[in-house]
Amino acid sequence: MTNMLQKIAGMAGMTDQVIATDFLITTKTAVRNLTFALTESVTPDVREVLQRQLSYAIEAHERISQYMMEKGYYHPSDIEEQLAVDLKASKTALKLAKE
Repeated sequence: MTNMLQKIAGMAGMTDQVIATDFLITTKTAVRNLTFALTESVTPDVREVLQRQLSYAIEAHERISQYMMEKGYYHPSDIEEQLAVDLKASKTALKLAKE
């Protein structure tokens, strides 16, 4: 257990990136699911609630994206740079799995 904690402790920056990426993916999924639910709802009250939740999800996506771009974790306009970030994260994950 101690070895595992030591490995994780040395990966603080990567841990932030993983958490932020997971949060962004979850938020994108929420936007997609809320949009689908909104198109299937027929009750005005339900539609209103779903529209409000969709707005919150879109706002969260924007905030998370901005945070990730500021930290250098996310490069939506630069595919080459994003590929480099993703490759580094993949290599780190493989390295941790081997240890």
